Amino acid sequence: VHDDLYIAAFVMFGDVEITVAAARELLKIAPQFDVIMTAEAKGIPLAYEMARQSGKYNYVVARKYPKLYMKSVFSADVHSITTDKDQTLYLSEDEAQYLKGRRVLLVDDVISTGESIHAVRVLAERAGAQVVGVQTVLVEGDAQGRTDLQYLGVIPVFDANGTPKA
Repeated sequence: VHDDLYIAAFVMFGDVEITVAAARELLKIAPQFDVIMTAEAKGIPLAYEMARQSGKYNYVVARKYPKLYMKSVFSADVHSITTDKDQTLYLSEDEAQYLKGRRVLLVDDVISTGESIHAVRVLAERAGAQVVGVQTVLVEGDAQGRTDLQYLGVIPVFDANGTPKA
């Protein structure tokens, strides 16, 4: 990430077995919700599988770029440690109408600083949704020990010598 911070990689893309198992375990501890919401892109397999297993079947993705079919988009800015520049997440008016008044569970694969999931929360709340929880498969760095999110495990961050940071 920078000269004195290295992170472990965890990528769910392409690993159906891990995605299915993580979704199952997160749903066991999930609060009551109506719809799942995530940020594009690495949280999408988890959101899909959690929606499928829970029987909710719909989920909303905050997009990295507005698509031509998205009408009346609104946005939230995010600075994630895993990207080299600031990003913006977008939601359409149709998605906002779908979320309005619903209990929304925010999910992601890994949370570190929490910036990405915070931007998703901002979009959900602007849409009029009630955020009932935040879940992630793994936490690292500053997210470890947070009481405002649920997670299945911790991955370490390292200094330049490869020593885990406390």
